[in-house]
Amino acid sequence: MAKVIPFKAVRPTRDKVSLIASRAYQSYTIEEREFRMQNNPFSFLHIVNPGYKYQKEILGPDRFDLVKNRYQEFKEDGAFIQDNKASYYIYKIVDREQQTFLGIIAATSTEDYEKNIIKKHEETIESREITFKEYLKIVGFNAEPVLITYPDNKKISEILNKIVSTRAEYEFTTTYRDTHYLWQVEDESIISAIQEEFAAMASIYIADGHHRSASSFLLQQDLKKENPEHTGMEGYNFFMSYLIPESHLKIHEFHRLIKDLNGLSKEEFLIALDANFRIENRGLSYYKPSKVHHFSMYLDQEFYSLYLRKTNFTKEDALDDLDAQLLYKTILKPILGITDLRNDNRIEYVHGKNDLAYVKSKVDSGEFQIGFGLVPATIEQLKNIADQGLKMPPKSTYIEPKLRSGITIYEF
Repeated sequence: MAKVIPFKAVRPTRDKVSLIASRAYQSYTIEEREFRMQNNPFSFLHIVNPGYKYQKEILGPDRFDLVKNRYQEFKEDGAFIQDNKASYYIYKIVDREQQTFLGIIAATSTEDYEKNIIKKHEETIESREITFKEYLKIVGFNAEPVLITYPDNKKISEILNKIVSTRAEYEFTTTYRDTHYLWQVEDESIISAIQEEFAAMASIYIADGHHRSASSFLLQQDLKKENPEHTGMEGYNFFMSYLIPESHLKIHEFHRLIKDLNGLSKEEFLIALDANFRIENRGLSYYKPSKVHHFSMYLDQEFYSLYLRKTNFTKEDALDDLDAQLLYKTILKPILGITDLRNDNRIEYVHGKNDLAYVKSKVDSGEFQIGFGLVPATIEQLKNIADQGLKMPPKSTYIEPKLRSGITIYEF
């Protein structure tokens, strides 16, 4: 029984939405951030990087206070307005490859998160959860939705397709050539129909935003204790999410780059691989795997295909069906000695939107000695892992759509 409710969003005025909307802060290089902030006074980056105003990097609670101040200034200047009526926000993205993502921005429940109705597949880092919880407690808003996926639903799809046939409240194209559309839905009968469909779902799944959702849950726990009048319907009991059907989710792989062979010669390494893989030298021909449990490998200016010897590998649970985990259990840990996938500086991750030519270039440069290419995980694998209460290794999936900050803001 997923609880998905409308809320009164704080939104940019129509004339400024394309100027305010920004990618996630970490996705910009320092030079890109500097350029955008210097040339666009309305960028949401000015809110999340408030030290720019003083040409100084500010960290910790001082930064959080300044984020709140910058946000209030944007509201005072009329760049943001708040809707008078709780609404759903239908949001569509058409990317440069003409793939369409269509879903609903709404508030989802921390209680559902706690009860595992909202299911997780990724491990989180406690220190990051706590830091972001403290950030939320001070600033009092969500500006980037958590990406949640749900089973394709005919009735919801029919409702959304009817809505998007009308004129959008927002329509703008970014310099990345992605076009964004937003419709506000205030009609109570439509809201009720959508709510009923979500209420009938036993589970929905976090696709991207595990730390943000975990931090929102921790915040709810804190504020619940501090509020003797707690009812369960206060704003802090919910967090903003973008809910899209499973068929609209795009999952890319992450390739692995390794700096050395753990003291082995090339020949010793290949012999060690032979125990679990059928190996074929592909020479200079790019080999991109097309099936699960097949890997590409680039070593010493040559590509190899690696096919798992299935008789030698026993699957214990849904996680062992995941190629990122399989690579870890058969190569990275036992042969290359990489046990800590989060913190070992010998490994680097490259998302699959950068093709194998990028992996090849990083190895040929001498920065890394070997690269591995994987196929993307499937939504079924993601769900099976979440259903069993398991967690994927870090950088198992690169999931689209990647959402912009500042288009809808949820205050609590």
